[in-house]
Amino acid sequence: MKPKIWMSSPHMGGTEQGYVKEAFDTNWIAPLGPNVNWFEQDVELFLNDNIHVAALSSGTAGLHLGLVLLGVKAGDEVICQSMTFSATANPIAYVGATPVFVDSEKDTWNMSPEILEAAIKERIAKGKKPKAIIPVHLYGMPAKMNEITAIAKRYEIPVLEDAAEALGSSIDGKRCGTFGDIGVLSFNGNKIITTSGGGALVSHDAGLVKDARFLSTQARDEAPHYQHSKIGYNYRMSNICAGIGRGQMEVLADRIKQRRAIYDQYYKKLSGKKGIYFMDEPAGYFSNRWLTTLLIHPDEAGFSREDLRLALEKENIESRPLWKPMHMQPVFAGSAFYGDGTSEKLFENGLCLPSGSNLTDVDMARIFEAIDGILN
Repeated sequence: MKPKIWMSSPHMGGTEQGYVKEAFDTNWIAPLGPNVNWFEQDVELFLNDNIHVAALSSGTAGLHLGLVLLGVKAGDEVICQSMTFSATANPIAYVGATPVFVDSEKDTWNMSPEILEAAIKERIAKGKKPKAIIPVHLYGMPAKMNEITAIAKRYEIPVLEDAAEALGSSIDGKRCGTFGDIGVLSFNGNKIITTSGGGALVSHDAGLVKDARFLSTQARDEAPHYQHSKIGYNYRMSNICAGIGRGQMEVLADRIKQRRAIYDQYYKKLSGKKGIYFMDEPAGYFSNRWLTTLLIHPDEAGFSREDLRLALEKENIESRPLWKPMHMQPVFAGSAFYGDGTSEKLFENGLCLPSGSNLTDVDMARIFEAIDGILN
C-alpha cells in the first residue's frame, strides 16, 4: 500500500527537542515551569495588542474556563456558531447551560451577523437574554468579527472567540483571538503549530487571565496547606508540552507561508474547473489557510464531494467533509437553531483537502493524480 498522506500532521521545526531536553536536564517535569512562562510570552508577543495568555491543556479547556469566567451558569443560554467542531459547543453543556445555534454566512462560512442579531432579539423577547456568544474562525478564515462584536456590544453580551483554527489569521492586521472579551487557541496535533496537546486562553483583561491560571491549577488558595474556596480544574499546560510550543513558535511564520502556498497550488490547479469553488479572503482579511477547503456542486461538476473523498481514500490520502453543523448532531437534537440552510449546504458539498505544511512535491503530485482521475 502507498504511504499515508495525512490531512494535517505535526511538523516539527528542529529546536523543540532542545527545550524539552532542558526540562529533563533541570528536572522541570512537573506541570509548571520555565517553558510555560516563556511560551506564554512568545504567544503574547505574536498576538501583540497588549494581550495576556494562559497556557492550558487544550482549547476545549480554554472554552470551558472562558464560560466559567464569564459567569455562565446552569439554565443560561449561550449563542454558538452551528458549523464547527463539537468542542466549541460541548463546554456549554459542561456548565449546565443551553446552546442556541446560529447559521453561517456565505462569505467566510462563519457566524452570520444578521442571523445572530435576529436570534438575540428573539431570545430576549422570550425572556432569555444570552449570556455569551461563541463565534468560530473555520479553517483559519476569520469570522466577521467587527460586525459580531458591534452587535454583542449593542446588546451587552460578552464574546468568547473560538480561534482554535486561526492562529496567525487577522482582519486589517488585528490577530484572531484578540477580538472577543476572551479568545481561545488550540495547539492540538493537527493545528498549524502544536504542543502535542494544548491550548490557551487569551484576553486583554489581565485579571481574567490571572483567574484562568488560578482555576486551571485546581483553584488552590494561598496557604501552607491545600485549601480551596472555589471549584478548580486540572487544565494547565505541562512544562514538557510548553517546550515543544517554544520551538513551534519559532517556525510559526514559516508554517503560515507553507499552508498558504499549499492553498495556492490547489487554487491554481482547480479554480477554473466547472462546479468547484474556493473560499476567497474578503478585503482586509488574512487567513492562515490551516486547511484548504472547497465546494463541489455535483450538478455542475459531474461528480460529488463524496466521489472525490472516496477517490482520495482509495489512494490512501486523507480528506474529510466540512464540519457537520451542531444543530444537525444527534447530541444537540431539540436545541434552538436560527438559520437559512447555509451550513447544511456547505456540509453537503464541502471537502477539506490535505494541507499539512510538511507535504512534499511528491505528495502533491499523488494528490493531483487522484483528483485528475475524478476530473477526467
